[in-house]
Amino acid sequence: MNEQLPSGGLELSPDEIAALDARWSSSWTPGEVARRLAGIDVPWYVAAGWALDLFRGRQTRTHGDIEIGIPAARFPEVRDRFPGYVFDAVGSGRIWEDASPEVLAAVHQTWLRDPATGDYLLDVFREPHDGDTWICRRDEEIRLPYGEIIRHSQDGIPYLAPELVLLFKAKHRRPKDRADFDATVPYLTPAQRATLTGLLTRVHPGHPWLADL
Repeated sequence: MNEQLPSGGLELSPDEIAALDARWSSSWTPGEVARRLAGIDVPWYVAAGWALDLFRGRQTRTHGDIEIGIPAARFPEVRDRFPGYVFDAVGSGRIWEDASPEVLAAVHQTWLRDPATGDYLLDVFREPHDGDTWICRRDEEIRLPYGEIIRHSQDGIPYLAPELVLLFKAKHRRPKDRADFDATVPYLTPAQRATLTGLLTRVHPGHPWLADL
């Protein structure tokens, strides 16, 4: 994925961007996603805020959507699990509805849409990888086997390791990201804290979270 935006697509107006919260209000839970992907031979994981709740063992806040990560090349197998739905590609305030392979190759984020209602139900990150090795979008030199980055909840739902979730959250420094950091760090093992410290130092040197680790 080269992240050079393709032509076309719909540029969202400020009102349309504001309306997205309502369109995501019916998004699935991790359990619903896991049910629909049960038995699939693709490494996948719940990402972002929901992943931290799965790590802590309970839902701690309201989530406006749900994101999962998959290897980019395995997207067709995941797409086939959702007949009757449409995948829209998104990037930089634009949406490419029912995205073509060319558009999918250019952006990494994909929203699953119910064509009957227009509601969005699932956000799929098509991540860089080398076979069974995950490649970090923030720094392509960070490469780990999927078996090392995927954890499982008590119910068997796969989620991204919390230290990696927090690495991605560190970029934006939104209030909810700081709240997620503060709520998660007490649950991290010394090894996880050390890993997160090393990742932040490498990707976001001087980040304010480092002082709290």
